[in-house]
Amino acid sequence: MKKVITYGTFDLLHYGHILLLQRAKELGDHLTVALSTDDFNRIKGKASYFSYEKRKMMLEAIKYVDEVIPEHNWEQKENDIKNNNINVFVMGDDWKGKFDGLESCCEVVYLKRTPDISTTVIKTELQHII
Repeated sequence: MKKVITYGTFDLLHYGHILLLQRAKELGDHLTVALSTDDFNRIKGKASYFSYEKRKMMLEAIKYVDEVIPEHNWEQKENDIKNNNINVFVMGDDWKGKFDGLESCCEVVYLKRTPDISTTVIKTELQHII
């Protein structure tokens, strides 16, 4: 079985997220999503609209996602890859080059982002509507 992993906050879930998860799943048989915890988001200086538990529930409902695990810190990726027998690490191409060091553990793939959509854009546009 070929196992794939990706990481993210997945706040304000949108079609760009779904397309990323779909393309990540196409790279293997099993997709694990490491979801940033609320505490980790605070460390990163991010505020999520939905709590970790609600974001986890939404991800688990997506047919491309086989498993959701918590992301507690930047450093856990290598251990996640080894402990979950991961073959492919996937991130959006806005992270291109940042995780090349993981190539000693598995294949690293950067997928092109969906144009014209991001959580940041949604949050900005919502502020103008209200």
